[in-house]
Amino acid sequence: MSLRAKRSNPVTNQGDRLLREYTRKDDGKHAYYHSKSKDMNIISEKNLGKTYENEDVSTIALREVSFDIRKGEFVAIMGPSGSGKSTLLQILGLLDNSTAGKYIFDDKDINEYKDDAIAHLRNEKMGFVFQAFNLMPRVSILKNVELPLVYSPIPEKEWEERARKALVDVGLEHRLDHEPSQLSGGEKQRVAIARALVCNPEVIFADEPTGNLDSKSGQIVMEILEDLNKRLGHTVILITHETYTAEHAERIIRLKDGMIESDIKVEERLSAKDNFVK
Repeated sequence: MSLRAKRSNPVTNQGDRLLREYTRKDDGKHAYYHSKSKDMNIISEKNLGKTYENEDVSTIALREVSFDIRKGEFVAIMGPSGSGKSTLLQILGLLDNSTAGKYIFDDKDINEYKDDAIAHLRNEKMGFVFQAFNLMPRVSILKNVELPLVYSPIPEKEWEERARKALVDVGLEHRLDHEPSQLSGGEKQRVAIARALVCNPEVIFADEPTGNLDSKSGQIVMEILEDLNKRLGHTVILITHETYTAEHAERIIRLKDGMIESDIKVEERLSAKDNFVK
């Protein structure tokens, strides 16, 4: 375990806030935190489980996963290959369903939503940044960023202005008419962030956002995510296998064999503006 992160019984002001606003629970296997104020949580997972069935073979990907994430919190989810972090991301992002437990998003049980309502919720409340960028190759980055708006209730006449603003926010106003093939890897990831922002979601899911980038490009991406969290108040959920990257978050949830191994407060949180070395 990194020296920068240790189990919570903090004495800092931020740690005092954690103790005031959270109740520490321990199920005998691992500890996790629940907010004392229910309306402060954007996400609550209660004994979440996921089992894949293939003919006569059952594969357990997640079991008894419980945690809360506050509105405006920056949380990193870590774990080795096969730990369940990708499955958890799919469920949190409403791209897959759990097979056990309960998922509360913004104070409402996901099971209460119909399929079309789930699609609207995902489009309007969630933004996604993937390691592979997932950009359309033969259209401008402006049109790439406009894409989520096609499925939103936002009037078409506002699409271009919103997309332009999102690209300005990530420092790409000089690349509006470029196609993805004309951009560096770091610039492509910034386009992906702009696309995630264009509907002004409450939660941004960033899946290994620096995994394919060099240190300089990774630093720019992490600075943007930190700014979205600190200045604009977006909840950021970062999936990563890099400890150094995870320590830019407020909390680190570690998964192992489909279960929560630890849920820790980062005592000495890193800042991308100071340095970012992979």
